[in-house]
Amino acid sequence: MTRIVDLDPLVTRVLAPNPSHMSLDGTNTYVVGAPGSGRAVLVDPGPDDAGHLAAVEAALAARGAECVAVLVTHHHADHAEAALPWAAHFGAEVAAGSAAVAGPRGRVLEPGERLDLAGTSIGVVPTPGHTQDHLAFRLESGAVLVGDHVLGRGTSVVTHPEGDVLAYLDSLRRVHDLGPSALYCGHGPELTEDPGAVLDFYLAHRAYRERQLLDVLGQGSATVDDLVATVYAAVPRQVWPAAAQSTRATLDKLRAEGRVEGGIEPGAAEPVRLA
Repeated sequence: MTRIVDLDPLVTRVLAPNPSHMSLDGTNTYVVGAPGSGRAVLVDPGPDDAGHLAAVEAALAARGAECVAVLVTHHHADHAEAALPWAAHFGAEVAAGSAAVAGPRGRVLEPGERLDLAGTSIGVVPTPGHTQDHLAFRLESGAVLVGDHVLGRGTSVVTHPEGDVLAYLDSLRRVHDLGPSALYCGHGPELTEDPGAVLDFYLAHRAYRERQLLDVLGQGSATVDDLVATVYAAVPRQVWPAAAQSTRATLDKLRAEGRVEGGIEPGAAEPVRLA
């Protein structure tokens, strides 16, 4: 992916230098503001890296803008680490879904808020599921900055024990109902061709993984590690720990529905079985 790209008149994407099997090419930091306003907000500053800060400052300079706020989709370090130090650097406020990320002088955002910043209006969309504090940001253009709720390649992880599959599914539907013109993801390329179909795929994918787990358990009890090795056999092993988190989160949903029982938590000796 190209390091700095203008995605539309409101948005420039700056790719952070933290690629991995989980962060794909790296974290996408977004510079958002109306052209000619002289102001911009940063969304998901990412790692506190001097080279990344220099790239973001170059993107701000190209837009003739100063940073007036730092917005964060969720607390994971690859999105939030730079929030407080960069906000101090720019003399800006941090705004996020949790006080831990926003800091003592920051702002905790409320679902449904509209932020009038940098010559534009940004809607705060609650999207819990990947994490409890996850937010998305809807722009006036109709594009939605979705953080880790949707990835530009592959599918997102529902973390365990914090993540919640039912909340995640509700959040997918909530973003779908917005009719987004584009999905600007926390990792990977932007999704501009039929974003609604992408969200439909994500919903279908979760249902497919659930059916796979039930099919395996229909053949007998299994540990979470056994389930991951079977269901994710075609997936590189380095992502199996993340797959185990999503698997545990899905099993939590099934346990709450009375469909499975047994040991789901890490280290549990008791295997999972159909109820």
